[in-house]
Amino acid sequence: MTTAPELAVTGSTGQLGGLVARLLAGAGSRQRLLVRDAARAPDLEGAVPVVTAYADPERTAEALAGAKTLFMVSAAEAEDRLQQHYAFIDAAAAAGVQHIVYTSFFGAAPDCTFTLGRDHFATEERIRASGMDYTFLRDNFYLDFLPLLAGDDGVIRGPAGDGVMAAVARSDVARSAVAVLRDPVLHVGRTYNLTGPEDISLARGAELLTAGTARTISFHNETLEEAYASRASYGAPPWQVDAWVSTYTAIAAGELAGPTPAVHELTGREPLSLEQFLAESHTL
Repeated sequence: MTTAPELAVTGSTGQLGGLVARLLAGAGSRQRLLVRDAARAPDLEGAVPVVTAYADPERTAEALAGAKTLFMVSAAEAEDRLQQHYAFIDAAAAAGVQHIVYTSFFGAAPDCTFTLGRDHFATEERIRASGMDYTFLRDNFYLDFLPLLAGDDGVIRGPAGDGVMAAVARSDVARSAVAVLRDPVLHVGRTYNLTGPEDISLARGAELLTAGTARTISFHNETLEEAYASRASYGAPPWQVDAWVSTYTAIAAGELAGPTPAVHELTGREPLSLEQFLAESHTL
């Protein structure tokens, strides 16, 4: 692995990691793509696929031998996700990785309302204790998810109340990550709260989605009891349902509110608003 690129990127077969990998390749950065299946790795100039998995520390240590900078996308939601993260971080440190850039969540804290945000905080703490340099990218709720919240009937249902969030486009998060990965020494020890340009409520989001798509979208503010009852039919485990519902209660609690200048600071560009995101999506 000594000839492999010193920059390692996870998640390249997914949405965010794939966008980061493509932007890095477009900028001329060599990278090794850590994937579970080499056949699914994107075919990019200067990119070398290396097979491993978060929960496989021995293979991870081999995959990261000689790597200096690591972009770690949080693992897929799972009951043991935190244990997967710990195994991967420990293996990265053992392999000699110098700097880890982790995609965390806005407002991550041991007691934040969004249940998975607590896992992100615990992951940050494990990274802090690892001895590696670090940079945390705390993404707000993705603008990309908003159109997907509406059911077939065009209604967004959740106990978000009048709460607002500074939702951010995934593309802005990717551009921010690339800025850090291209010159990581400038960002050692930094935490960036990545947001869109404005706070919006789900009621306002529904209005903008109606104006910017071919659908009529509305928001129904569920009670907690309604929220759990309406999701019971999916047969998901309790931790997953708690995560779904607490996405909305975190908005109601004001924990996703507050636009920041971080995207502009990192990329030199203003982040996309929901209106701009929808307009761009329709021109792609």
